[in-house]
Amino acid sequence: MQNHPETFNPIHDSLASWVERMAQHCGADQVQWCDGSQAEWDRLTDLLVQSGTFIRLNPTLHPNSFLARSNPSDTARVEDRTFVCSLREVDAGPTNNWRSPDAMRETLHEKFSGCMRGRTMYVVPFCMGPLESPLALVGVQLTDSPYVVVNMRIMSHMGSEVLKKLGSSGDYIPCMHSIGAPLAPGQADVPWPCNEEKYIVHFPESREVWSFGSGYGGNALLGKKCVALRIASAIARDAGWMAEHMLIMGLETPEGTKTYLTAAFPSACGKTNLAMIVPPESYRQLGWKTTLVGDDIAWLWPGKTGKLHAINPETGFFGVAPGTSWQSNAAAMQSMSQNTIFTNVALTDDGGVWWEGHSEPPAHLIDWTGLDWTSNCGRLAAHPNSRFTAPAGQCPNIDSHWQDPDGVPIDAIVFGGRRPTTMPLVFQAFDWTHGVFLGATQGSETTAAATGNVGTVRRDPMAMLPFCGYNMGDYLGHWLEMRKNIKRLPRIFHVNWFRKNSNGKFLWPGFRENLRVLEWIVLRCQGKIAGHETPIGWIPDWKSFSTEGLEGYNRELFDEAMSFRNEEWLAEITSQNDFFLKLYHSMPKELMCQRELFMARMA
Repeated sequence: MQNHPETFNPIHDSLASWVERMAQHCGADQVQWCDGSQAEWDRLTDLLVQSGTFIRLNPTLHPNSFLARSNPSDTARVEDRTFVCSLREVDAGPTNNWRSPDAMRETLHEKFSGCMRGRTMYVVPFCMGPLESPLALVGVQLTDSPYVVVNMRIMSHMGSEVLKKLGSSGDYIPCMHSIGAPLAPGQADVPWPCNEEKYIVHFPESREVWSFGSGYGGNALLGKKCVALRIASAIARDAGWMAEHMLIMGLETPEGTKTYLTAAFPSACGKTNLAMIVPPESYRQLGWKTTLVGDDIAWLWPGKTGKLHAINPETGFFGVAPGTSWQSNAAAMQSMSQNTIFTNVALTDDGGVWWEGHSEPPAHLIDWTGLDWTSNCGRLAAHPNSRFTAPAGQCPNIDSHWQDPDGVPIDAIVFGGRRPTTMPLVFQAFDWTHGVFLGATQGSETTAAATGNVGTVRRDPMAMLPFCGYNMGDYLGHWLEMRKNIKRLPRIFHVNWFRKNSNGKFLWPGFRENLRVLEWIVLRCQGKIAGHETPIGWIPDWKSFSTEGLEGYNRELFDEAMSFRNEEWLAEITSQNDFFLKLYHSMPKELMCQRELFMARMA
């Protein structure tokens, strides 16, 4: 074994010792300590091109950018192979997969034995959050995947600066990762090595992550979902802050007043599009501006202003490509214009990239599996979960405070889901506890393809169901406890862009016009407009909601989008029963009371 001489850090004895032990156990041929430099990026991307993992894209179309194609068995997070191995099963709760830590460590010890034979072990020091933030978490990922290294360089603070922060005795989160594909002497490698058997394992008490078998996304970029949500949520519970699956954005009024909000949505609800929203032309002319702090994860704590403050722990975007276009999300398209890694999208004949929803289909492509593709072949050109990894600093409307160690002050929290009925376009919770209830019961209506049962609502509390590192009932209790430490509580809202009429047509145009909903939220936070009280919360009336310049939109459509039907809400209460029963032993009593209060208001 050998160490990369420029960046080897022998000062932190326990780290050096751990790296040496794991390199021997995994059978790595050599060890390289990563420094996060441009020279290292160039060296590794050249290596990935030579091995066939990367295709270098046309430098005129996408400078310094690459396309990767994964193995078809390794294209997404694997929730059924994701474990929270707390000391007690009850601490993982009924919504997480649990195994005894001792039993799991025995399994992992066996899986990692010799797993890197014939490969290099890369030591990746990374920091989630601005380096000087009070919440910043340092991790060290050991991996045999150079694809992971270059992605982690985009997604986190990575390399020498992190080792300096760690010093000689700093705490770090050990993150052990292997694709699980050792090479015998003389054995030829493949462009995307992986293992059919996969484990993504979290030890919340000892603050460790172990991942085996997958080289893709959140299974392998361990700073993202594993550290920044599952491990961080357990740390946040103990330390009095919150790690949330939320976007962070800013809205500036024509008067120059800036309001920051966070928002949590289940998948397929337009989260990234909202995070990067650009005001409609009429709003831009008036002077409205939007800025992005983060598109996916928010860490929140009681800040110096007395409000919740939020930081984005990431430095890049790992966004879903299909459906992203210059029409739907121009900011995202500009963000991925250079220095970007595309995974499982299609390759154009001129060395560019394409996916469904990007633009009109070209006559010919090479699809995500490497096969010729034409528009009448009957196959998707890009995988539905294909991704782009792009530096957040390339976003044209990135907020000037997006790397502020003290974060930004939050005035509003927004929940939502994909609901064709029941939920109005927007309404405001009565108070913090009622808002937590709304977030706890948010969800999206499933399709026949997903469940075989159209109309079933899949509950996803705060969009954290797959990402909470401990018991979901205790997590909701932590939300309720946080109100004691926040002097100026943010207001909580619920939105639903997806309500339809009886003919199945959307009642709201969505996309950039969602800024009109955000305007109402901002003005409510500033106390400038009144709301109309209903049993479900405060809703806007026609006069207080801006529809000026919204062609074809009238009072009748607005009233239907905002309508409140008793029979639908009674069905909603009934459908929440399964969720409450699943968490019965840990569900906070305050949320049980919220259900009773709502039923009383209905009566």
